[in-house]
Amino acid sequence: MKVLIALINKEWLENVRSGKITIITILFIFFGIMNPAIAKLTPWMMELMAEDLAKTGLVVTEVSVDALTAWTQFFKNIPMGLLAFILLYSAAFTKEYQTGSLILVLTKGVSRYKVITAKAFMLLLVWTLCYWLSFFITYGYAAYFWDNSIIYHLFFAAFSWWLFGVWTISLLVLFSSMLSNNAGVLLGTAATVLISYVIGLFAKPKPYAPTFLLSAASLVSNSAVPDTYTKAALVTAVLSALCIGISIPIMNKREL
Repeated sequence: MKVLIALINKEWLENVRSGKITIITILFIFFGIMNPAIAKLTPWMMELMAEDLAKTGLVVTEVSVDALTAWTQFFKNIPMGLLAFILLYSAAFTKEYQTGSLILVLTKGVSRYKVITAKAFMLLLVWTLCYWLSFFITYGYAAYFWDNSIIYHLFFAAFSWWLFGVWTISLLVLFSSMLSNNAGVLLGTAATVLISYVIGLFAKPKPYAPTFLLSAASLVSNSAVPDTYTKAALVTAVLSALCIGISIPIMNKREL
């Protein structure tokens, strides 16, 4: 356990020194502030544009915004946040393969599964902290300017998107255990997400596809109920655990 804690501490220090945590935290804070800010400024921006639009024959009526507008913006921005996270951390394993720093750790008697566990834990920790930080910033501003009580199933909708992020990160860990180059890891992760999306186009498997969770944003407007997404959430959680679990024996057998 002491070795695992030491590895997690090492991962944390490396992330801090490289500036990755600072970059991704600032990005998610920015999204958290921007979600209600855009909603709040929308009437003002439309008013500024009204005269120019009128010249083209378009009439701008009074625009009303509320907490739902801010949360709609939140779920539009989170995909960009997740994409930025994946791009920033896709080299978490491959960089160590290429520099040989992982071999130095392993020659000191550290088990490979502990290395994978530490890296996976750090990725999930950073994603969790940044995601929920952005969420609660949006929540605070939306509560201050409007009323969050008009939003339906907010926490389940947010949990669904967080869980999708966990699954995507678990794919990153899995492909990082198999491949030695960054492009391959990104391609494998993207291809798997695409396969899930294609599966979700068919009616019968759709409720089980992890990408089905992407539509959970409809919960906040009461267009759906949480039960609609419980199967996808369960499958996604199981697949996430399997991806990380499978990556351990793969890592144990590969040559570095």
